[in-house]
Amino acid sequence: MDNLKKTPLYQTHVDLGGKMVDFGGWALPVQYSSIIEEHRAVREACGLFDVSHMGEVDVRGKDAFAYLQKLCTNDLTTMTPGRCRYSMMCYADGGVVDDILVYKHSDDHYMIVVNAGNADKDYAWFEEHVFGDVQLENQSPAWAQLALQGPLFQKVLDAVGYTGEIPAKNYTFTPKVIVGGIKCLVSRTGYTGEDGVELYCAAADGPALHKLLLNAGQPYGLLPAALGARDSLRFEAAMPLYGHEMTDEITPLETNIGFAVKMEKDDFIGKQALQAPIKRRRIGLKLTDRGIVREHYDVYQNGKLVGFTTSGVPVPTLEGSHAMALVDIGVADAEDFEVEIRGKKLHAVQVPLPFYKRSK
Repeated sequence: MDNLKKTPLYQTHVDLGGKMVDFGGWALPVQYSSIIEEHRAVREACGLFDVSHMGEVDVRGKDAFAYLQKLCTNDLTTMTPGRCRYSMMCYADGGVVDDILVYKHSDDHYMIVVNAGNADKDYAWFEEHVFGDVQLENQSPAWAQLALQGPLFQKVLDAVGYTGEIPAKNYTFTPKVIVGGIKCLVSRTGYTGEDGVELYCAAADGPALHKLLLNAGQPYGLLPAALGARDSLRFEAAMPLYGHEMTDEITPLETNIGFAVKMEKDDFIGKQALQAPIKRRRIGLKLTDRGIVREHYDVYQNGKLVGFTTSGVPVPTLEGSHAMALVDIGVADAEDFEVEIRGKKLHAVQVPLPFYKRSK
């Protein structure tokens, strides 16, 4: 692990018995107790994730809005301070550079949260397209980020104590909340399909904040949760993952996230390419034959190769093996498919996405 990047909570994970792995050049835990146990804790009680490997970029200047409006597929016009917005950044051909979260502090100050594996590439993309009065600063090393996810997250926050407002609406944030004596930015966001918050604090405060939340949450069944559960939870909720459901060769419209692509905008990078009819679409599959589907398995319909699976993750709250797949648009409404696993074609049926949706 010595040659890998470490988050401010590396020693915390080791002390908690986390099974450490190489995750895109970062030393991160894949599980503590078990993936199933951590997954269920998030669905039924609460889980605490270290997501400090994510990247944060500050964008400032009087042209910050115009600049981001050009880079983002989503429309930032209606954003007010304290709002977050999910968006893609696309190449000219419509492929995805990355999916991002845009946090608006003011008309001339935004924070962009990018995927860890794309952080360097994204920052280069930001720099390449700068115009006007725009200043960029990579703030990633300054932050620790914790995700507190699950139906009992508010009870945990109440137990640890805080001053300031916890954001009430999804995709909003409060820039200054004191949680257990630690200054945080708190956003009503997450990547699990459950309610919850993400807390950003100074990197040096990350271990202390994690410990405070973990101790306060013990009576409510809070568990530390790691990469394995994060993947199974987001898969269940059909949340796309860069490198799987979206890549530089897969457009946002093909992966069914058109809600984050506003074609009525005057212009953004990739708009012209995205005006063309889509040729593929993301769907959900469930095996009816015995087997386990993983990513990058060929998908057939009536004996013809029509696509491939993008993710396949065994999850404890779904019966049978499920997958997301990218298939030709002409068969995207078909009911029956076959997935080739180790040379055998196994029958699968199309099922609605998301596989799991929390009750309100």
